Amino acid sequence: MTTTAAAKGPGAAVQLSADEARRMALRAQGLLGAPDRRAGVRGVLRRLGAVQLDTISVLARSHELVPYARLGAVGRTAVEEAYWAGEPQPAHGFEYWSHAACVLPIEEWPLFAFRRRAFRARGHRWHVMAEPERSCAAVRERLRSDGPLTATELGGAKNGGPWWDWSETKIAVEWLLDTGEVVCTERRGWKRVYDLAERAVPDALLHDDLDDAACIRRLVAQAGAALGVATRADLADYHRLKGEQVDAVLAETGLVSVEVAGWSRPAWAAPEALAEESVAKGRRHRTTLLSPFDSLVWDRPRTERIFGFTHRLEAYVPKAKRVHGYFAMPLLAGGRLVGRVDPAREGRTLVARQVSLDGAAAVPPMARALREAAEWVGCDAVRVERCDDAGLAKALTKAVA
Repeated sequence: MTTTAAAKGPGAAVQLSADEARRMALRAQGLLGAPDRRAGVRGVLRRLGAVQLDTISVLARSHELVPYARLGAVGRTAVEEAYWAGEPQPAHGFEYWSHAACVLPIEEWPLFAFRRRAFRARGHRWHVMAEPERSCAAVRERLRSDGPLTATELGGAKNGGPWWDWSETKIAVEWLLDTGEVVCTERRGWKRVYDLAERAVPDALLHDDLDDAACIRRLVAQAGAALGVATRADLADYHRLKGEQVDAVLAETGLVSVEVAGWSRPAWAAPEALAEESVAKGRRHRTTLLSPFDSLVWDRPRTERIFGFTHRLEAYVPKAKRVHGYFAMPLLAGGRLVGRVDPAREGRTLVARQVSLDGAAAVPPMARALREAAEWVGCDAVRVERCDDAGLAKALTKAVA
C-alpha cells in the first residue's frame, strides 16, 4: 500500500495498487496462503459466508468444487456433513436465497430476517396456491410428526406437467421456506430436505429480532470481509442486495474507504484485509480449477476488473454458439486466472474437452490442476481433446501423460 489508513486525513481513501487489491481478494477468499485444514470445510463456509448451489455436475457439483479449490482433495461425504450435519448435533448450515440458492452458515440465520419479512409482506410466491391455509397447515403437521422430509415424501413435488408445474404441496413448502417457518437442512439425491425451523435452527439463533438495517449492515460487512476489497456494486451483488440498501449502512460497517489504481469506482476494504496485505507477499498461491459459480468469479464484472479475465458460463448457451465449452472452469495459478478448461469424465479418464491457455507458462499449472482433479474424482488418466493453440496442446498432452 502506498499509504496507510492512519496516515490519511478524515474521509480520505487509502491508495491500493491493482496487485494489492488482487492479493487482498485472493486472501479473503482463502486462495492465498496456507489452507486452514483444521477449520476444514466448515471454516471455508464461514469465511465465504455463502456457497452457491447448482444442479450441474461435471467433475462434481459446484458446492463440492468450492472447498476442493481451497483445501484440496476433501472427501465428498465430508463436504456434505460439514455443510449440513444435524440431529443429534446442531445444524451447521442451511439453504436460503443469498447470491442465489446458497448453503449459508447457520450463524447467518438471523441476518436474513429482512428477506423473510419481505416475502411475508409480499404474501405469495410467483406460484399461486389454491388453498394456501389448508396446504401450509398440512405441510406443518407432516413435518412436525414425520420430518425431515423431501417434497416427494410430503406428497409429491409436481402435478405431472412441465418443470415449473409444482404441486400444491411443493408450492406450500417452498413458501414456508421463503418465510422462515421451514428450513432446507440438506440435499438428498439433489432434492431439498425440509424441516421445521423451530426444530432445525438452534434456539439462540431462531429469531427475527434484527431490524432490516441491522441485517443488511451485517451482511454488507460480511461481504466486505469475504471479498477483501470491493466496490458498492460488488458488495450488493454478494448477497443480492440493492445498491441503495448498501448505501444506507456502509458508513456503519467498519469497512475502510480505498482507491484502487485502475478502478473507475470508489471501493471499500475490510480492515483485516488491509492489515494482512502488508504480510501477504510471498505466501503460497493455490493452483486449482474453479467452479464457474465460485464466489471468487461469480461476479463477472468484478472478475474482469480484478483479473482481466472475461468469464461466462455457457451451459445455457446453444452448443453451436459456445466459445469455451459447456462448463468451462477457470484455472487459477500464481494468483492470476491463466486459462480455462471444459472437463468431462469418460469412465476413469478425465477428458479436457476444450482448453484455452494464456501462453506456454500456463501449461505446467494446467497439467497439475488436471491431474489433481482427476485423482480427486477417481480418474487415473487425463486426455486432452482440444486446445485453442495446437502447439500448447502438444505440450499439455505431454505434461499430463
